[in-house]
Amino acid sequence: TSMKRLVDGSSNKSGGEGTMSLLKPRQNNHESDTTSPLTEQELYAGADAMEIVRDAHGYFAKRVEWRSAKETMADLERVHFIGVDAMGLLVTGHLTGAGAAVRRKVDAPPAPDTNKKSPAQRRTSTRVTAAERSEETASKTRDRLQEALQNRDLMKSVGEYEEYLPLSTRVVRELRAIFECLGGMYSDGTSLLLSASSVPSYIPPPEPSLPPGGKVLRTEKVGSGHYTQSTMQLLKTGFPQLDSYGEARRSVAYASVDGYCRQLRTARKKLMPPEGSAGSAIALAQIVDSAARDAVRCIEHTMVVVSGEKSVYRCVVSPTSSNHHHDESGPQYQRALAGCYSFVVAAAVDRLLDLIEYTFLREAGCSINLGSVGDGGAGPGNSEMDIRAAGSAAAAGLRIVDGVRMLGPSLSRLCDLASIGSGESTIASALCISLHRSTVKNCSKTLENLARSIQLDPLDGTKHVPTDARVAKVSSDVVHAIRVISPFASAYKSVSKRRTLPWDEGMGDDAGEIDIFVRFLIKQLIVSLQGKAQNYKNEENPDNQVKTHLFMMNNMYYLLDSLGPDGYEHINDESDENYRIKAPWFQSKMNKIFEGEKAKYLASWEVLNNHLTKVDERELNYKDKKDILSLESGRLIKSRFSGFIEDFERVYLVHRTFTVIDPKLRETLQDDIRNVFMARYKAFFDRYASIKFSKKNMENYLKYPPNKLD
Repeated sequence: TSMKRLVDGSSNKSGGEGTMSLLKPRQNNHESDTTSPLTEQELYAGADAMEIVRDAHGYFAKRVEWRSAKETMADLERVHFIGVDAMGLLVTGHLTGAGAAVRRKVDAPPAPDTNKKSPAQRRTSTRVTAAERSEETASKTRDRLQEALQNRDLMKSVGEYEEYLPLSTRVVRELRAIFECLGGMYSDGTSLLLSASSVPSYIPPPEPSLPPGGKVLRTEKVGSGHYTQSTMQLLKTGFPQLDSYGEARRSVAYASVDGYCRQLRTARKKLMPPEGSAGSAIALAQIVDSAARDAVRCIEHTMVVVSGEKSVYRCVVSPTSSNHHHDESGPQYQRALAGCYSFVVAAAVDRLLDLIEYTFLREAGCSINLGSVGDGGAGPGNSEMDIRAAGSAAAAGLRIVDGVRMLGPSLSRLCDLASIGSGESTIASALCISLHRSTVKNCSKTLENLARSIQLDPLDGTKHVPTDARVAKVSSDVVHAIRVISPFASAYKSVSKRRTLPWDEGMGDDAGEIDIFVRFLIKQLIVSLQGKAQNYKNEENPDNQVKTHLFMMNNMYYLLDSLGPDGYEHINDESDENYRIKAPWFQSKMNKIFEGEKAKYLASWEVLNNHLTKVDERELNYKDKKDILSLESGRLIKSRFSGFIEDFERVYLVHRTFTVIDPKLRETLQDDIRNVFMARYKAFFDRYASIKFSKKNMENYLKYPPNKLD
């Protein structure tokens, strides 16, 4: 009778209210337990009936010579299997209906001064609101996560959710009763056995299992919500109660992570500007940065979900795992426990891994083929990503690596159960390794895309080569890119230690710091600027070659001012992007190019000095009145003044079309130009202006007195 009540209550023959009431999610832990069609006493009676069936089967197994023994044992096995299925349905109903093992934290108002907090208050100061997380800078995120990792209770310091047990006391007792009832039985790898004599010599490992080599590879489409097919297969541990537990909690854990990812993505879509709208490029860069922040938030949320599932496992399964009575089948049950827990948490990590790869491919442009750094040609689609977009993508990739680098080890530990101690690698732990490998690999691609985008920047066109020789757009874009990646020095080191890069072939301890990458970007930028400067030399007007020198001067000075240790460009000292290149190579290289180009630029003014030569006194002959030079002598001075005026006006007309935006550089160049010819011109003017070398047109030759030119 107890067995019939157990079967009827767990799987209603009509498939109606009995089953649906079990699968209906509870709103909270305090919901009335009357939704279950079984009373607690009926469940315990059913478990006792299962024990009686096993004892009866053992009784007849010792008396196989009886004529009715085989038929009776077959009937007992059939009844036992029905009871096992019924208990499996109860496990599925309870664990599915319980819902996620996480709940949203209550956002507390931030304290006005962090420095005045007590140690206990500082341990909880990492609880920031969702709005604050969406605008966190790299340093604030790193400080928050570092502080969280130092706390004993890590899960209270990360994420916007917290773990909690979604099971009522009665449900926990019922589930434990089921696991205690079925925990001491043998298994042939597919189902439970009533007799040890039926155990085969070889028992297959739990499924899904790791592929040969222990490495999990992507089998599903990026963005599909899954990384590998292994997490979508049915769980087959050989113990139906574990299979039911794993299938139920797998779907809940996956839905919890998937729902959070979709929530963040929906919020991010609302910030997407209309295509082609003004400022859309800046907005798109903010979207990429926001996507990277959301990816880190998803890592935190996945950790909380896994921790919550670990709490459910320890509450329901762990107290009964030591009640496995048969030592010879103990290792098999331990492997089944490891496979069951791994199956649950692997679904959450699988969803996270797909999200991060989708962020890299869709948001960070890893799907765009820009070719290899140093190649002469460009891959297809290279025009789809400019330098500013590539810089934002590289910063986004480094931000994700930073999150994985800091939180990945903790997530990996949460995915393993030290209490099981099977010593075998699981799908969940393999996915954690794949998470780190995939993140590092894709981040290295974003760094290569950034370097390649500088190399591919067009060398002609007014958009890229300004007609007035001002600072090129490529320079400001590269400065922006260097600033946005500079806060992630530790993340870059994590990438360079594990991947060989075109600019740094060292790995491990031989890997370089982010300064090596910055130096390579500056080198690529200089090559690009020099190529652009050649376009001025190709112009028909020979005076336009002067633009080459001023163009390089403008850009070198801008780089020194923006990135040099003594630069004057104002940036908030507390900003993540207040990056300065303090290595001596930078100033030395920039100054060398700047001074060389300035010398060539000033040489264009030297032509004026050709006319400021002194006239030999012996060639100055006066007329009878002694105050007017003779015609031949006057022409000597006239030719000098007229030559100077002609060349000065020509040079002035050429240089007035140039632009030097920086006021300090403009004043410096004006002083340097004065030093080229003004002293000689003043002496020449003062000497010959008092001599009347022209009878009618003196004012035409003296129309540029030194104070006017100055």
